[in-house]
Amino acid sequence: MSESVLPSRVYDEAAAAVRDRVGADVAPEVGVILGSGLSAVADAVQSSRAVPYTDLPHFPVSTVEGHSGRLVCGQLGGRSVVVLQGRAHYYEGYSQQQITLPVRVLQRLGVRTLIVTNAAGGLNPAFEPGDLMLISDHINLVGMAGTHPLRGPNDATFGPRFPDMSRAYDPALRALARQVGQSQALQLREGVYACVAGPSFETPAEVRFLRLIGADAVGMSTASEVTVACHAGMRVLGVSGISNVAISAPSSERETTHAEVLEAGKIIAPRLVALVTAVLAALPAGKPS
Repeated sequence: MSESVLPSRVYDEAAAAVRDRVGADVAPEVGVILGSGLSAVADAVQSSRAVPYTDLPHFPVSTVEGHSGRLVCGQLGGRSVVVLQGRAHYYEGYSQQQITLPVRVLQRLGVRTLIVTNAAGGLNPAFEPGDLMLISDHINLVGMAGTHPLRGPNDATFGPRFPDMSRAYDPALRALARQVGQSQALQLREGVYACVAGPSFETPAEVRFLRLIGADAVGMSTASEVTVACHAGMRVLGVSGISNVAISAPSSERETTHAEVLEAGKIIAPRLVALVTAVLAALPAGKPS
C-alpha cells in the first residue's frame, strides 16, 4: 500500500466524528492504546461511551482477533480518558500514517499523555509469560529501514521536522509506575522493545539477533505510535505484556501461536488494569502536560 501523506483534514474529520458521537464537551486528559487480548482495561472505564472504529471516518479497523475495534471515553482512575480498544497493524496492509492516525486524533482531542500497551514475545531469558515490562526504549527496525510514520512533508502544527526520541518513554511516568508496582506487590520488568513488521513470528536466528542488539521483548506494533506521540509532544508510558518466550533454538519442539498470545492476555489483563488504574490515580492533579 502507498505510504502517501494523509491531509490534515482526515484527522480533523475523525476527531470531529468522535466529538459528535461521545459529546462535544469531551476533553480527555489521557489516551490509552490496548494491545492483543488486553481489552479488559476498556471494560474498567466508568461512565463510558463507546464508538466502533467502523463508525469513525478514516479510522483503520483491525482484522486481528483480540482487537475489539472500539474507542471508549469515560473515567478511569479518576481521570478523563479515551481508550483505543485494539489497534490496526502495518502487516494488515495499512500505511504507517494510517496505523498512527488514532494518535493524531488523540492529539486533536487534546490528549497530552499516552499509555501504550502491547502483547510481546519475551527475549530476555529472565522473563516469563504473564510478566509486565515497562518499556524503557525501543528499537524501531521498521522505521530504521525507511518505513517511517513521519516520512513526507512535515506539518509544523503537529510537531517539529526532527523530533527528539532520546526520552521517548517518559522517565517520570516510569518512576511513577514503579512506585505503583511496589505498592501493589506487582513485579514489573523493564527493558527495550523491538518492533518488527510481522506478521510471521521470529525465526530462532532472528531471536538471537534481537537479543544481540539489546532487545528484551519483541512485537509488531507500538514504535510508530510512540514516534508520532513524541512528534506531538506527548508524554508516553509504555507497557508490554509478555505473552510468550521467544524460541531461540531451531531444535525446539515448541511453537509460537496467536492463541498462545491471547491466552496469556487472560493473566496479563487484570494486572494491567490494576497498574494503569493506579498510575492514573497517582498522576499529579490537573491536566498532564
